[in-house]
Amino acid sequence: MWRKPKHVEFLWDVLVLAMTSFGGVQVHIALFLKKLVKEKGYLTEDELFEIQALCSFLPGPTSTQMITAIGYKRGGANMAYITLIAWITPAVFVMTLAAFGMTYLRNREIIQFVTPVGIGLILQAGWIMAKKFLRAPMYMLIFLFTVGIGLYIQSPFIFPLLLLIGGLISSLNFKDFPRQNKHKMIIPWANFHLFWGFAAFLAVLGHFTDYYPIRIFENFYRNGSLVFGGGQVLVPVLFTEFVEFKHLIREDDFLTGMTLSQTLPGPVFALTSYLGVLLMKDYGTLGELAGSVIGALGIFLPGTFLIFFVYRIWGQLKQYRFIRASLPGIQSVSVGLTIVAVYTFIHPMILQANFIGFGIVIVTFLVAQMTKLPPIALFVIALLAGIIVS
Repeated sequence: MWRKPKHVEFLWDVLVLAMTSFGGVQVHIALFLKKLVKEKGYLTEDELFEIQALCSFLPGPTSTQMITAIGYKRGGANMAYITLIAWITPAVFVMTLAAFGMTYLRNREIIQFVTPVGIGLILQAGWIMAKKFLRAPMYMLIFLFTVGIGLYIQSPFIFPLLLLIGGLISSLNFKDFPRQNKHKMIIPWANFHLFWGFAAFLAVLGHFTDYYPIRIFENFYRNGSLVFGGGQVLVPVLFTEFVEFKHLIREDDFLTGMTLSQTLPGPVFALTSYLGVLLMKDYGTLGELAGSVIGALGIFLPGTFLIFFVYRIWGQLKQYRFIRASLPGIQSVSVGLTIVAVYTFIHPMILQANFIGFGIVIVTFLVAQMTKLPPIALFVIALLAGIIVS
């Protein structure tokens, strides 16, 4: 009797998510919760949010690291790599085609309603997380502190600091957590050495060869190693480097790619494939294709190396009560950062008196909260509305 190969259903679900998960990391978390936890039971809700808290501490694309860790949990290292490929391929493919075409979305009015829908879904994800994590005065105070600091200090470097502070404050509750039998930690350092060693290798090689593809590979890898906070943080960093500082990409070309990347499903970090093509435009078609690969590998590799290292020792770290006690604080900070992200996106609407966009945010939140309408349907409706009125 024929039996379906192991993990095929899981990989198919990852591919479906890759093609339907519109929005940023906060939306992705909500969709992972719905699809992978509640519908399929690949892991528990607590396990998902534990992985989310762990990945929030690391630089790089949080939702990509989360789905990679879930793949590792399901079937080890090989499954994690296949999961990563399934997750990033659709967005990378579309962004590569977009860079070759350079004629898409010239009428920006077409997508005017798409961004408010994404913000509404982010708000709903924050609401789900708030109900789960903000259950004690300490965690509510951490949340309020995060929102206050996040709104006052507009810097991506504040994100890891807030996560650290939230975790440290929460760890003071370690006596509320039961003791576990401790055993000697065995730390496989290989992936951590890959993480920093590859960065050093690219920097040295780029310096001595001055070979352009290697230098842009190093640029992407460095940004993937240092950026905390998801795609909304990566975009201004790349804009500063490639448009304002190095003048390698035209401003309107960059903004066009940014707009598309934020309306596509899957990781926003796939923008780097688009940028890689543009950066290699003088190297012919094969060079442009290589640029797409360079952009994708450069931005996703460091986070992958880190999650492989950290997730393998996570079970050992949890034997310490202060580590387990720190998680609710980290998760409370994540809720606060979600609200900060919502405010950051809504603020321009307020300044421009864009009441239609603001209304779409609220309606999207209510529809997502009160119905089972899939997010893809909301985005399709928004896109069709934009086409009609443009």
